[in-house]
Amino acid sequence: MTCPKCGKTVPDGSTFCNHCGKKLTVETRKGIRVRGNGMGTAYRRGRSWTACVIVGWRMPDDPSKPKIPIKRTKAGFSKKADALAYCQTLFEQGLVRPKQTPSLSYYWRTYESGKLKTLSNSKQTAYKIAWNRMEKLHSAQVDLISVNDLQTYLDQVCPSYYTMKDCKSLLVNLFRIAAADGFANDRIPSMVTLPELEENERIPFSENEQKSLWKLYDSGDLVAAVPIVMIYTGMMPGECMQLRTENINLEDRTITGVGLKTKVRRKSPVLIAEVLLPVLQDLIDHARPDGFLWTQSKDEWYKDYYAVLQRAGCRKLSPYSCRHTTASALAITENIAPQTIKKVMRWSTSAMLDRYAHPTAQDALDAVDAIKRFDSTTDLLPT
Repeated sequence: MTCPKCGKTVPDGSTFCNHCGKKLTVETRKGIRVRGNGMGTAYRRGRSWTACVIVGWRMPDDPSKPKIPIKRTKAGFSKKADALAYCQTLFEQGLVRPKQTPSLSYYWRTYESGKLKTLSNSKQTAYKIAWNRMEKLHSAQVDLISVNDLQTYLDQVCPSYYTMKDCKSLLVNLFRIAAADGFANDRIPSMVTLPELEENERIPFSENEQKSLWKLYDSGDLVAAVPIVMIYTGMMPGECMQLRTENINLEDRTITGVGLKTKVRRKSPVLIAEVLLPVLQDLIDHARPDGFLWTQSKDEWYKDYYAVLQRAGCRKLSPYSCRHTTASALAITENIAPQTIKKVMRWSTSAMLDRYAHPTAQDALDAVDAIKRFDSTTDLLPT
């Protein structure tokens, strides 16, 4: 037990603190004597004494209010000492749970008012969208939600890999809080199986498709600069969408102030390839009055992006394919070191290369063919 005055540990059942001398039993206004550190109490009811211990806590509907103690009592003792002695027996009977486990909504409110606020704005938005998508789970008791329940429901409401990934990640966080309170198994959401990632999210642009985009741009189609800029910078769609003239420094060959999602991307500048300098100058010369290089309507931006792919004769690849093209070109075509690619792509770890680079079987053959044969007729090197 802990002394309420000096905070040091003293043996259980002590009447006085052996460090500061503080008396560890106090008299309350109702005449109930409370022993140190929640060891149970005894109070008179009529002519007999009642033993009372706190064995658990119940969550209120409003998370801003304190937890409600769950008490276990035993009445009918003729002596106070007997009631106090029985408190240990009440403890040994084990903790109890409230009659009703908190709902998933309770833990969402807890998460929303705490941990969620520490995340990036884009991640907060993604989790709020995911929470709204799981509306039918809001009132469910966390201890009654099974892996099968989550899998079946998310398969119904999540149309793609990334929407289900956000829902799964959010549920992992909510179940961790519930597990800390003893109401759930925090491994349940992690058992949910995500659908296959759509193939066009991972396919880089071919060389002919990139040539077609350049040909379209050179013919005067300024919208063709959208995929070209992303291919040569590795920028994400959201970063490219918010690009303004003030973010671009052609002299230093950097783009700043557009990084999204991770701390590394927010802090690291986007590097500008030399071949991209005249393109960005062209975009600056034709920028909107507000400084943005293109429309700020997300729907219009995507509409323009896919329309220019169609005009160039490219496959309908997602904007993320531009970023995959960057990584593949650096890792395979140009054979750049992984740590350098990590800096260009603004990754927190070079392990991301496994996801973004797309070597073919021929690339692997070319790699092993680069291993030279040693001339057996020459002298051995000194050891």
